[in-house]
Amino acid sequence: MNTIIINGTDDEAFSDAAKALREGMLVAFPTETVYGLGADALNPEAVNKIYEAKGRPSDNPLIVHIAEVSKLNELVAEIPEAATLLIEAFWPGPLTMVFKKSNLVPDIITAGLDTVAVRMPDSLIAQKLIREAGVPIAAPSANISGRPSPTTSKHVIEDLKGRIEYIIDGGSCQVGVESTVLDVTTDIPIILRPGGITLEMLEKVLGIVYTDPALEIKGNIKPRSPGMKYRHYSPKAEMFLISGVPGLVVKKINKLAKESSERGLRVGVLSSFENAHKYKAEVIVNAGSVKHADNIAAQLYDSLRTFDEKKVDIIYSEIFEEKGIGRAIMNRLRKASSGKIIEAKEEN
Repeated sequence: MNTIIINGTDDEAFSDAAKALREGMLVAFPTETVYGLGADALNPEAVNKIYEAKGRPSDNPLIVHIAEVSKLNELVAEIPEAATLLIEAFWPGPLTMVFKKSNLVPDIITAGLDTVAVRMPDSLIAQKLIREAGVPIAAPSANISGRPSPTTSKHVIEDLKGRIEYIIDGGSCQVGVESTVLDVTTDIPIILRPGGITLEMLEKVLGIVYTDPALEIKGNIKPRSPGMKYRHYSPKAEMFLISGVPGLVVKKINKLAKESSERGLRVGVLSSFENAHKYKAEVIVNAGSVKHADNIAAQLYDSLRTFDEKKVDIIYSEIFEEKGIGRAIMNRLRKASSGKIIEAKEEN
């Protein structure tokens, strides 16, 4: 398949991409979080192409993107009061809400669930594409399933060129991690996936907000939201997270890196800016300063993809404070490492 790559400012080519969506084709496009792989959400055959192009498990539900709040009424059975407050506060923006679905939404979107996830992206290109296509757009991240999500068109090209019809280049994504997914069908809303809208921000609007225990519990669960069940966001190399007091973490990573190098492995380290100069390894990726977690989030997936480019065999990563967007960062790193965590302890 020939993949056409267009600039988001090219109006004529943009119109062709919008038409392609209406005709059941796939279009990758930027949002403020990550690049999405879009199809007409009301066309089951088109949506099935998303699963095929990504190699995505069919029981992993998709998020539907809209550009106008009025379109929400067509997709959901009801809009709870909490959702109305959140729409006023955070839409357009990196917040996805899970509602009881209307009969208009195909089962392939929801993986057979009676709920549908909807968001309004805060991206002029995404909004323009949705409006010009004239249909709601189902769009998971525009990458091969399990790989780090794409935050530039280069990432999309690496994974999906030759698999989809169009890629719209809109530069780098600002937030860098996927939207927060919040279930608003319960009396007290529940975070199903941490993201760009933080727990603290939600609590300011709603008061009490729960976090789904499934985010921490391992096992064979039926996903209620994208990112809940499967290995995600992963570089090709095996990855380990190192926890503990910062000074001990540095010592432990350097020890592990030395042992791995002696076994003939090419070692990568994901480091904070503050510690990057302290490590000894073949590839050291500076994730950003711990004082600016939003910057770490914005470049997280690019950092993980760098290890693939540098062809490392094993990765050791620092952990980051789980507050604010740090919860989303650590959620992604736990998924990327399949939950493999090594505790750094004082050695006698």
